[in-house]
Parts: sequence; structure tokens; C-alpha cells
Amino acid sequence: MRYVTTFSTEIFSLLNSIIYFHKAIQGIQRVHDSLSFAAFLYTIIGAIGTMLLAMFLSTAESWKPLFHRYIRMGLSEYAAAISVIVFIGMPYIGELASLDKSTLPTSTAFRPTSPDRTVFFVQFWKLPISWILAAIVPGFIITVLFFFDHEVSSIICTVDRYGTKKPGGFAWDIALLGITTGLCGVLGIPPANGLLPQAPLHSESLTHTERQEIQVVVDEERRTETRETKHVYEQRWSAFLQACAILMFIAPPLQHILGLTSTSVLAGLFLFMGEQSLSVNPILYRFFYLLTPASELPVLPPTVKDYKGIHVYTMVQIVVTVVIFIVTLTKGAPAFPVIIIALVPLRLMAMNKLWSRDTLRFVDAWACREGTPEDDADRKAEVHIELEPMQGPVPEV
Repeated sequence: MRYVTTFSTEIFSLLNSIIYFHKAIQGIQRVHDSLSFAAFLYTIIGAIGTMLLAMFLSTAESWKPLFHRYIRMGLSEYAAAISVIVFIGMPYIGELASLDKSTLPTSTAFRPTSPDRTVFFVQFWKLPISWILAAIVPGFIITVLFFFDHEVSSIICTVDRYGTKKPGGFAWDIALLGITTGLCGVLGIPPANGLLPQAPLHSESLTHTERQEIQVVVDEERRTETRETKHVYEQRWSAFLQACAILMFIAPPLQHILGLTSTSVLAGLFLFMGEQSLSVNPILYRFFYLLTPASELPVLPPTVKDYKGIHVYTMVQIVVTVVIFIVTLTKGAPAFPVIIIALVPLRLMAMNKLWSRDTLRFVDAWACREGTPEDDADRKAEVHIELEPMQGPVPEV
């Protein structure tokens, strides 16, 4: 991951946003195909309502002086959870209770849902050798997918704007993910990859604005200015509580509560997660530059001639993202991480021949460390030039 740049992480983040939006549309489409038109209309209202309420509550910190500071913080941090709970109960109030609805399928007993299985434990030692060998290929793909997905998500949620640093705990997270994936295989259930702690949505919910008053001197006159700084309060309790909640809701009595959840709520949650991820993606802002008149564009550094190279760079990112998304809709979907990984050497070895160094330095940077690939290349060139005078011919004795 040392050689990953924001070129790849921005594409990966945009891909996640598109997948969230697509999943939401799929959920609404299934309701349209299976239930009444009235239920379909409510699904749209419920999905959009869940998203809008979550977006509204996420701005609670700016409501000052309304409510106490800690109440505003709670509303902002748990905006999505509050919105989900509100719209889970909405369809069971008044006349909406008689409306047919699509809810989450749940089990009434703690046993595999497949009628061919009576226990969770898979007797893998009885499987044919050919099956085990054939499973190596998808196993390798899942390993690559989870590793890259986890690492890139960790990078995205610890970028400079959050002021965080990637702690050693993330290494333990990937180790835990590997163990749980292995256990899921032994139990015969789909592998779970929970990335809530390593997602921009989580970092955004932990971001708080603090105002500081500082004394400045202007024209020999002392003035008091108020400056705003953003801080991310890093913690692990959210992830721990989420894992505990998942464990509790495995029990059949609590699964019944999950069965009350309308699929419109999930669609709305996907819309909210997609919006939150997209709203902080630099690709979106550079795309807006494509629609902005040249006279209204921000002034570029002196080393960058114009926006032409930046616009082409942005369009390449969008096209690559769309291509990868199309791949995810085909039978070759499990191989899409390989395409994203291939972007890393493509950026380092090919793109510097198509764009100027100053343009790449302006739009791209290392994802896990300071600087850009072009800065590193310049430093190596300077060292090489300094060493050349020292490498003269050996004098004869």
C-alpha cells in the first residue's frame, strides 16, 4: 500500500458510492415488481425520507444555540441510526399499517436456512480433493478483495482533512477479518466484511468543529479573531457496540424485530451512505470544474498552465470507475479488485508520460504518506546529480 496514490483511492471511493446508489435502486425495483403500486410509492417516500432525515440530523452541530452541545453531538453522530429507527416504525402507524410492505427475510430458528443442512459446521475433511483445489481460486480473489478493500477504506477515512493517522489497530483489524472469514467458511455462511470503523461516514460522524479565540496584531492594533478547527475524536466503542448488536440480533426473538424492517429503510440507508461518500470525494469537485466557466475557475499555481490536463485526468477517473462498475455486474465481478490494483503501476509508470509532472503533482499524491511520486523522483534526481562529481575516473598510481 506504500505505492498507492489518491488516483486509485478516489476511484475506489467513487465506485463504492455508485454501488450504494445501485443497491438502493435495486431494492426499490424489487418492490415495484412484487407489490402494489401504493407500496412502491411508499418505498420511494421511505427511502428518500430515511436519507433526508439522516442528512438533516448529521448537521445538528451547526444548530447552535438550539439544544445542549452534547445533544447536538449525539444527533449528529447517530443521525443514520436515528433515521433508520424512525422509518422502521413509520409503516406501522395509522393507515400505513394496512399497506403491504416488503420486509427483511429472517429465520424463526437458529439453524441454517438451507433445507439440506441441519447444522452449521461444515465437515470439510469429507469434501472431494477437486472441490478443495477449485476453491483456491475464489479464496485467493476474496483474500485480495478483503485486503485491498480494507486497506483502501482505512486510507480514505484517515486522509488529511480528518487529521488522523493510521493506527496499529487497523493491522489487527485485517488479522481479525482473516480469522472471521475462515470461521465463516467452516460454518458454511457468507464471509462478513464489516467496514464501518474504516469508512468516511464514520470519520465524518466523529468530526467536530471547535472555535478558538486568538489575539492578532493588525497595524499595531490588537484584535481578537475566532478561528474554526475540525477535530476527529477517534474511538473504538462504535465498532465494538456494532459487533455486539450483530451478535445479539442473531437470536430468533431479536430476529423478529429485524423482520419488521422495511426494505425501503435499507434503500434509504444506502442512498445516505452513497451521498456521504460522494460528498467528500475530490472527483466530484473536479467534475464541477468541468461545468464551470473558465472565468469562474479557481486560480491555478503558476506551474500548472491550464485546466485542460486536470479535466482529462478527472474524466479518466470517471470512465475507469464506470468500467469497473460494469465489470461488477458481470460474472467476472469477483475480479474487480485486480483491476483496481492494476491502477497502481499504471499511475506510476504510464500516466507521467501522458500528463505534465506539475499537473500530476497538483491533482495526485501518495495516499499513505506525505508528498507525491513526482516529488520523490525529483529528490532521487538531485541525489544522482550530487553523486556524479564524486564518481570520476580513478587516478593512476
